[in-house]
Amino acid sequence: MAYKVPDDLYYTKEHEWAYVDENIVTVGITGYAQDSLGEIVYVDLKEEGQKVTQNESFGVVESVKSVSDLMAPVTGTVIEVNQSLFDKPGTLNDDPWNDGWLLKIEMDTEKELAALLKAADYKKLIAQ
Repeated sequence: MAYKVPDDLYYTKEHEWAYVDENIVTVGITGYAQDSLGEIVYVDLKEEGQKVTQNESFGVVESVKSVSDLMAPVTGTVIEVNQSLFDKPGTLNDDPWNDGWLLKIEMDTEKELAALLKAADYKKLIAQ
């Protein structure tokens, strides 16, 4: 199956995407991730004002199949949480790229972006 992998995003090996706009990073899960998880029934995320650390959990998604940690692509402070996901976690299945974003982080340093995957590398990862 061919998955959508937008070129303007960064990716983690744990299948999160990161959209960078200056020092604000919007985070979500990829189409590959939501497809692998199956029907998502619950989301738990850090709250606004809380700190997150690159490669550490900032929440969980629970599906009918499993519970998975969500890993932060960068270190920083949560400035916005997608509150609609608490009532409609299935949005992650329906639209993981737009309405299904998880949270926005004000990142501490752009240097951490170098540790993330570009679209071409992420495509290779999910093709394996």
